[in-house]
Amino acid sequence: MDNHIVSTLRESFRGRLISSDDADYDAVRALYNGMIDKRPRLIARCVDVADVIAAVNFGRDQGMTIAVRGGGHSGPGLGSCDDGLMIDLSMMKSVHVNPKSRTVRVDPGCTSGDVDHATHAFGLAVPFGIVSTTGVAGLTLGGGTGYLTRKYGLTIDNLIEADVVLADGSLVTAGEGDHPDLFWALRGGGGNFGVVTSFLFQAHPVDRVYAGPIFWEADHAKTVMRAYRDFLPTAPEELGAFVGLKTVPSMDPFPKEYWGRRACVVISCYSGAPSEGETVIAGLLKPLPPPMFNWMDVMPFTAIQSLFDPLLPKGLQWYWKGDFVKSLPDEAIDMHIAQAAKAPSELSLMHLYPIDGAVRRVPKASTAWSTRDATWSMVIAGIDADPRQAEALKAWGRAYWKAVHPFNLEGGYVNFMMADEVQGRVQAAYGDNYKRLASVKAKYDPDNLFRVNQNILPVAS
Repeated sequence: MDNHIVSTLRESFRGRLISSDDADYDAVRALYNGMIDKRPRLIARCVDVADVIAAVNFGRDQGMTIAVRGGGHSGPGLGSCDDGLMIDLSMMKSVHVNPKSRTVRVDPGCTSGDVDHATHAFGLAVPFGIVSTTGVAGLTLGGGTGYLTRKYGLTIDNLIEADVVLADGSLVTAGEGDHPDLFWALRGGGGNFGVVTSFLFQAHPVDRVYAGPIFWEADHAKTVMRAYRDFLPTAPEELGAFVGLKTVPSMDPFPKEYWGRRACVVISCYSGAPSEGETVIAGLLKPLPPPMFNWMDVMPFTAIQSLFDPLLPKGLQWYWKGDFVKSLPDEAIDMHIAQAAKAPSELSLMHLYPIDGAVRRVPKASTAWSTRDATWSMVIAGIDADPRQAEALKAWGRAYWKAVHPFNLEGGYVNFMMADEVQGRVQAAYGDNYKRLASVKAKYDPDNLFRVNQNILPVAS
């Protein structure tokens, strides 16, 4: 890139501008998903809102493709682009907790672990996901499901307002009273409408929880999945529990005698009184065969949130496929078990995350996320450290999804979609809300400047 052109950006930029000439270019541009390799022409590492405004104006005026990276956890690598401008927000990591109002102001570079650390000191938590390295920005803008979803709703249901740099470089605050159309679209519509530079969340009392994983031999998978399916609707909303088909990792702290064995897993977090959680989980376990191991225990909420972090470091090979699931008949369970048995690696998995409780008390038209009548959000994830496994992970994920999709709804969670999803899948994810999203997109980003995402095409109503 012409140094003179870049110098014009430097004049109004406090952070670092990194190009391929810089020694740390490869380290900075590296993505969470090691399967994806992109080479942006310029990386703008922003340190404040003024930097974001300058970067957006520069990229737009230079006609560059713009990608926005928050916490850097995007499975499809949508935080970067080839031969364009990466607006990198990962240096903006402030978290401010107001314990009186139970609100939390969060910068866009934060991970959920950053927020958990700050809120836990006050016995509070914001409903995020299940891995503490997940970026808050991408998680939130896609919807946000996790351990607290049944009790407190999606992450977007706890979003109070957001500061957004728009395509024209202006900064607005979107909330119920200001730019309500934009606020509606941000809650599930992804990064289509601008660069969010600050989130304000409602937090809830969550401190010590009864939580952990329970592993059964794969031979018991059908029994466990049926029991989970039938038990969950009767369980208190304080129980956030998902079921998965996995392999016991061949590493500590897992018992060595079980390394490499196929398994069915229920991973739970009871956010009420731990003694109540023990009673609830006992009700699930009563009709089931003895597990391989049961690691349910009383722990800080931050512990269950970071439980998977050591298994999933940055740089692994990932391939995701997702669907929304309304029901789980025995025939679907059989298909899941058959496909999961073909997993090409120990880390490859299928999870079903519950979508019920508080989620269903929000009307479908109230936010861009519309599939509030689903029962689960399914993810199939092919994962391995070896780049030579990339094609096998893709093939397994696609075949698994094709086999079980007839049992599922047409759309899926946008945060579980790879970049190779067709436009029709994105539209199906939003259902009846897509037309309204396209109209909001046309108002705030008519030229589709922000298109490195699960894109919503601007169409004026």
